[in-house]
Amino acid sequence: MTLSRTLRTLAATAAAGLALTACGNADTAGEEAPSTAAGDSGTVITYNSPSEWGNFGEVLAAFSDETGISAPNDPKNSGQTLAALQAEAASPVADSAYVGIAFADQLVQADLLSAYTPEGVESIDEDLRDPDGRWHTLHTGAVAFIVNKDHLGDAEVPRTWEDLTKPEYRGKVGYLDPTQAAVGYSVATAANEAMGGDLDNWEPGLEYLSRLKDNGAVTPAQTATALVGQGEIPILIDTDFNGYKLQEEGIDVEVVIPEEGSLLIPYVVGIVNGAPNRDNAETLLDFYFSEQGQQLFARGFMRPVIGSIPDDMAAKMLPDTDYQRARTVDYVKQGAVQEDFIAAFTAEVGR
Repeated sequence: MTLSRTLRTLAATAAAGLALTACGNADTAGEEAPSTAAGDSGTVITYNSPSEWGNFGEVLAAFSDETGISAPNDPKNSGQTLAALQAEAASPVADSAYVGIAFADQLVQADLLSAYTPEGVESIDEDLRDPDGRWHTLHTGAVAFIVNKDHLGDAEVPRTWEDLTKPEYRGKVGYLDPTQAAVGYSVATAANEAMGGDLDNWEPGLEYLSRLKDNGAVTPAQTATALVGQGEIPILIDTDFNGYKLQEEGIDVEVVIPEEGSLLIPYVVGIVNGAPNRDNAETLLDFYFSEQGQQLFARGFMRPVIGSIPDDMAAKMLPDTDYQRARTVDYVKQGAVQEDFIAAFTAEVGR
């Protein structure tokens, strides 16, 4: 399935899904939620913009420098963002919201987003955005192994999903709990697809995840990539850009797109319905989709939807041939079958 076809389906079909975290492994220690100065013309309140996730710290700092508008980072994840927006719907606090694509239709169906077409979006394929302008794909990541080579002992860097079930990796593997975290659910989806399953048939993936558990894999509900750097989880199945960030910090990790296949994960952004600082939110989205904004996100190892990854950043990443193994799925259906998956995972694999 092409990305265009997948996102066309997303725009036309209602999704049913659980509020799972999309950015559940961002390191937000010590980061506080922003003050909520509703209607303050010098402020824009973003939900789900952890400073350590996708270079949001630098992106929002640059935005403030360019515009004079204060844009504090926010440590929420996608599930918390959805819950907060629902609770605040009668009196909104946030101006913009960023979530994993599994949440896009949930936000639309709850009437939590307002239409806006940012400057620059016209250059993006129309299938990468809501036809009514309520959300737009901002960038993408991919499921990958993040491997701390200093904590593998005598084992080689794993290259395949099957490798992770071998005795030499016993107790060395982790991924976020797929019943609670959207990144974990993406990992489970990727593994299922790689094992020959699909969204109508989870048995290959559940059988694989059971074997992985038997080999000592851990599934924390919410963790930080710092655990990989510290060697507490030598092999974390997570998003590729978190691995590249660790490399930037000087940690000897390797990012691996498994040979059997992986999963592409789009992330979207929109303006909150009833945003108290609406004008500033529009200015923020214009910045996100500008050449400068997209390049700043690319410096967080996100794959931009406008322009390309800078050559110096691309040189630090895996080649495009590796990313050809990162598939797309029907993300609406992925959301619709979450509840059934969670029941099956809990029964067959456990937590």
